[in-house]
Amino acid sequence: MTTGISSSYGSLCFVVEDHTESAENAPAQRKAATELINEARAGNVRLIESLERLWDGIVEASAVSNVDDEHDPEGATVAFERAQLRDVLKQARADLEDLDRAAQRVSTGEYWVCERCGGPISAARLAARPTATVCIACANKATR
Repeated sequence: MTTGISSSYGSLCFVVEDHTESAENAPAQRKAATELINEARAGNVRLIESLERLWDGIVEASAVSNVDDEHDPEGATVAFERAQLRDVLKQARADLEDLDRAAQRVSTGEYWVCERCGGPISAARLAARPTATVCIACANKATR
């Protein structure tokens, strides 16, 4: 059974075919998954580059100013903003690693297979979350 599912991930619109009943993935299905992951990866790389520019700007601004975070009333705000940006950048880099792992799973044919139960991961789940490694049932079990 083949089901077309339209979704959007950021500004990306795509259609993913449900192919869970066959053990082998058709080249068109691999291509669609690869395009989805590549688009998400490109957006993530742009985000990381933007965050790195912001980080560099903060570092440069703090180097030329004589701000003492401990004693300056604005110091706590500056430190908080720096920590917040550092954490967002860390998460963006982790997301990029997840996208790279997803691309590897496509190339090995494991992209559509749940890592926990071995069952199929639905096309709708992969369309909504291209880095998913578990089916919805296993994800629900993990959150309980």
